[in-house]
This record gives sequence, structure tokens and C-alpha cells, in this order.
Amino acid sequence: MERLKSSRFWRNVLFVVSVLGPGFITASAGNDVGGIFTYSVAGAQFGYSVIWPLIPIAVSLIVVQEMAARMGAVTGKGLAALIREEFGVWIALLTMIGLFFMNTFTTSAEFAGIASASEIFGVSRYVAVPACVILVFAFVLRISASLVERVFVVLSLVYVTYIISGFLAHPVWKDVARGTFVPSVDTHDPAYLGTVVALIGTTISPYMQFYLQSAIVEKGTRPKGLLATRIDVANGSILAIIVAAFMIIANAATIYVFNQHHAAHPIVVTQASDVAVALQPLAGKFASALFAFGILNAGIFAAAVLPLSTSYLVCEAFGFEAALDRRFSEAPVFFTLFAAGLIAGAALVLIPGIPLVPLAIASQVVQGLLLPLELVLMLVIINRVRVMGVYRNTRSANAISWATVVIVGVIALYYTYTQIAGLFVHAP
Repeated sequence: MERLKSSRFWRNVLFVVSVLGPGFITASAGNDVGGIFTYSVAGAQFGYSVIWPLIPIAVSLIVVQEMAARMGAVTGKGLAALIREEFGVWIALLTMIGLFFMNTFTTSAEFAGIASASEIFGVSRYVAVPACVILVFAFVLRISASLVERVFVVLSLVYVTYIISGFLAHPVWKDVARGTFVPSVDTHDPAYLGTVVALIGTTISPYMQFYLQSAIVEKGTRPKGLLATRIDVANGSILAIIVAAFMIIANAATIYVFNQHHAAHPIVVTQASDVAVALQPLAGKFASALFAFGILNAGIFAAAVLPLSTSYLVCEAFGFEAALDRRFSEAPVFFTLFAAGLIAGAALVLIPGIPLVPLAIASQVVQGLLLPLELVLMLVIINRVRVMGVYRNTRSANAISWATVVIVGVIALYYTYTQIAGLFVHAP
């Protein structure tokens, strides 16, 4: 009997592992360089009080990701193509332009992480960043799509180091529970509001839906494969949220607690090495090296996913060939856009004196501000019977999705208002 239970357990484990794919990769990509910096700075600045937003964000993430996967499996088309068909060329063009610039800005955040990591190791960003551009482009151009997916899955697992570090930092678990289950909102603190917007933007990034739906289509997933796809999406989303929570916990238990007891000489997070303190319980004197490896991994990982997302959405919207398994000669626009996104994102980081950590966090705030617009387009499409048939949204999925649009939209508008009002208050 025990052997039978053990066999059944491992069969279930193997099944879960076997379905890891686009959904897992996409959710993990949310824990990119911008995500690491955002979660780390949030924990360092506000302690455990910023964990609770991750619970509603997790629910929204699973629902939104499942919607994108379902649209891809049912229609066999990417989100960009559906936007063009359902809303016309002009709406598609405006959407593509906005996402192109946002994705390029976010890609620069990934290279900011690569630059920060290289400088921790004593390598100039002017050497490391161009080298990584060449590495990422060659990897995506020469390696098969299935192998790229497997490598991305493996790279995603590196983030579990933050879970270990969170435990080893010995946080006060009663305070962690309070920060997780007792909401506290400081509407008068623009920094707090900006952090919440950034948390939303980095966890449910607009590009993730485009990338996921395109990856589902390229993989050939059909409606009969939706169960495995939903498991993949749920697994990826839950793990991404757990990792995000432990990034906050690790930094809250180290930097935030330190600052509470050393107010006269606090740790101010201005560069990547400051955030490495959170990994000291795990790595000791090697914390900076482990953190540098982590953000280097995250930067290379997301620096590939983001420009691919841009290439997919532009090519799908305007009818160009878009597939990783094609040669450059078969999909020149696709790979040219991919290269352009890489180079543009890297070039921004190479501007002398540009602050890397603020750049990475700002990119996540921008994503949070644009997310409601993308969700509205998705919700209109997925509820059209002629597009989705019996696979259109359920009432519960609509309720969660529209609530996400309203809540995120209100927070984003209020945060924008506080920023504009602040400019007039501080004007001479």
C-alpha cells in the first residue's frame, strides 16, 4: 500500500513537471530584474506590510494568464492578431507602438540588472552588456524553440534561493502573517502607492499576455490540451508569487529590520549590491556573488523573453512570419525586430551615469499604469461568442478581471495624480 501511494505521488509530481511550459515561463519572467529590485526595495522600505497585495495579485495573475492561454488555444492566433481583427488596424497600431516602447524600456531594465551584476563581479557594463546582447541573440537564433523553452524553465528555478534565504533570515513569522493577511494602505504616501503600482506591473506585466498567447499558439496547443495548460499557468503563477513574497520577506527581515534599529545610519538601496544584504543569511560573505548571479540569470532570461514578445506582437498584428523555429531568411522581420529590441534596450543602459536601480523600478511602474488598457481589450475579445464560442469567459472570471481593471486603474490614476500634484507643489 505504501509503495502504491509513493508511486502515485511521484506520478503526480512527474505530471506536474511535464506540463511546465509557456505558462510557467511567462509567470517566472515576471520575477525579472525589475521584479527583483521592486520586491527587494518594497521589503527593505516598507517591511512585511507590502506582502498582502500579492494575494489579490495572485488571483488576478492566474485568471489573466489563463485567459490569454485559452484565447491562444481556441483561436490559434496571438493576442496582437486578435486585436487587429476585432478593433481594426488603427487600434492595433497604437497598441503596438505603446507596447513596443514599453517593452524596450522594460528590456533596458533587464540589461540594468546585467550591468549591475557585471559591476559586482568587477566587469565593466560596457563589456558585459554588448556581450550579453550577442549571446542572447545567438541563443534564440540558433537553438530550437523546444530547447529554448526547456532552458527558460531551468533558469526560472534559480529564484528558489530567495525562499531559502527568507527562512534563514529568521523573520518574525507573526509579523509576516500580519503583513500577509491584514491589509494596510497608506494612501497619503506617494512612495507606497508607487510601490503597489510597481508590484502589480511587475507581476502582471502587459507583455506577458502577448508572449504567453503567442507561445501557446506556436506550441500548437488546442482546446483539448487546456487542462494541462491551466495546470502550467497555475503552477507558474503560484510559484512566482511565492518567490515574490520571499523576496519581500528576505529584505524585510534583513534591511528593514536593520534600519528600524539603526535609524541614524540606515541601509539606503541605491545600487544592486545594497539589495544583496538580503541573501547574507544564505550565502554569508558570498551574498553579493549569489545576488549578482541571480540578477544576471534573470536579466538574460527576461532580455530574451521581452524582445521576443515585441517581435511576436508586431508580426502577428501586421501579418509577418513569426516563429522561433524559422530561419532568419524565413522570418527576417521577426528576428530583425528581436535584434532591434535587444540593442535599443541595451543602449539605454550604456548612457553614462544613468541610475540602474531606479530605472528598473520605473519600468515596472509604467507597466502597472498600462495594464488596465490591455485587460480591457482582452476582456472584450474573450467575451465575444463568435470568437470564443463556448470557451468565452465565465461570470467569475469576468468579475475578477473587471475588478482588476477597476482597482488597478483607480490606483494608477490616483498615483499619477499625486505625482502631477507633487510637481506643482515643489515648483518654484
